[in-house]
Amino acid sequence: MELSPLKDTLRIALVGDYNAEVIAHQAIPLAIDDAAAVLELTADYDWIATPELTSPEDLVGYDAIWLVPASPYKNTEAAFIAARYARENSVPFLGTCGGFQHALIEYARNVLGWADAAHAETDSEGRMVIAPLTCSLVEKTDAVELRPNTLIAKAYGKLEIEEGYHCNYGVSPEFALALESGDMRVTGWDDQGDIRAVELITHPFFVGTLFQHERGALAGRPVPLVHAMLRAARG
Repeated sequence: MELSPLKDTLRIALVGDYNAEVIAHQAIPLAIDDAAAVLELTADYDWIATPELTSPEDLVGYDAIWLVPASPYKNTEAAFIAARYARENSVPFLGTCGGFQHALIEYARNVLGWADAAHAETDSEGRMVIAPLTCSLVEKTDAVELRPNTLIAKAYGKLEIEEGYHCNYGVSPEFALALESGDMRVTGWDDQGDIRAVELITHPFFVGTLFQHERGALAGRPVPLVHAMLRAARG
């Protein structure tokens, strides 16, 4: 049986409401362009504003999906559509900060059966998957320990990293316990044992991080998870 040839042009969907003042949004194109240059391929990316994403059909044809930071989103349902489409169709997926949070809520609702899964920033009722952090991580940098032999550990090539954040919300203790029973595994923790990264072990590449690793591109550094996502999308 012949192997499919590697793709030399990729289409990336950046799902989120672009804002030139958001640091992560400034960094994302740089991170993708750098990774594409190293991998010697072309990566075309479309910013898809959340009000424009109303159906899974809007994502057909993309080789990878990145659910980007800066939530609350104008249309929260679009974030859930993006995460679910990538999860169910084996499309390489990256979720950072708000993207990480909403991917976990989608998983809670549609895989674990938490129909009332909620986000404390925008919801007043339901079971909180995402809750306020004990200490704010807005413009903070912190160490993260990675689980060995995972997508994220392989991407970084080491088991301890240091990355930056811009968030006030993280995984609730109640949901952290629920994660132990499914295929979404915790793959990164801070020094206190709080969840900072997850990945779906039944998927070729589905990774979420609370930290905004893309910011490294603004300092001229390679962004390992973006390289990994493009390699997965390439085939």
